[in-house]
Amino acid sequence: MAPTPMMLMLSVHPSLEKDLETPDTLVASSGAQTRSFIDLHGNRCTRLLAPPGPTTLSADFVIHSDGLPDPVLPDARLAPIDELPDEAVVYLMSSRYCETDRMSDLAWSLFGHTEPGWARVQAIVDYVHDRITFGYHHARPTKSALEAHDEQQGVCRDFAHLAITLCRCMNVPARYCTGYLGDIGVPVSDAPMDFSAWFEAYLDGAWRTFDARHNIPRIGRILMARGRDASDVAITTTFGAAILTQFEVVTEELPEAQSRRLAVG
Repeated sequence: MAPTPMMLMLSVHPSLEKDLETPDTLVASSGAQTRSFIDLHGNRCTRLLAPPGPTTLSADFVIHSDGLPDPVLPDARLAPIDELPDEAVVYLMSSRYCETDRMSDLAWSLFGHTEPGWARVQAIVDYVHDRITFGYHHARPTKSALEAHDEQQGVCRDFAHLAITLCRCMNVPARYCTGYLGDIGVPVSDAPMDFSAWFEAYLDGAWRTFDARHNIPRIGRILMARGRDASDVAITTTFGAAILTQFEVVTEELPEAQSRRLAVG
């Protein structure tokens, strides 16, 4: 056994740090020292050298949410490609899990008649939501958007990858998001909690939230990271042998008048 370098993407996104009511501090039970940096997509990453033997990584914090559901803006327009900001153009390109070159013809046959803008993205979300059956046993780390489409089953990352791919095929910049999503404003699920995946599309000069798995506006999303697809936002990357023995995610709503407070651990 030998020490294993690790990179973690488990912190609240820097854009939400202002909403933290308690510190979001990642702790290693082994006492390994950590240091953080901001990556090319603006995410906070943590590096550590895990010693041989078991190591538990944990964090818990309280964060404020405005308690509002995801905005719905049906009049949001799609900008022509030549008007897009430079930083949005990369999210039109093919990536590891989003093979636009193999899905472009299908996308245009399905959505070429839709109104460019919010209506087009929503049509894509509706299609993906109806196309894929959710199930944790359908998860596979190598599954691409095209494979999810053909197999018609997957987990939240597969919903996001397929929707992102179809958006990019239709010249809509789209990027992958990962984070926490508790059962606020919806029936409580008895399934174990997990991190959630959704996506953002660039419409009317800003990034807009869409969720192909749930396909309804949700309350209390806590963003951790954004990227081209899941390969950019892996929660752990190990440079050596490592075995995951346990994984637990908890998001709870705390009572507070006129607003929302979420406890995460």
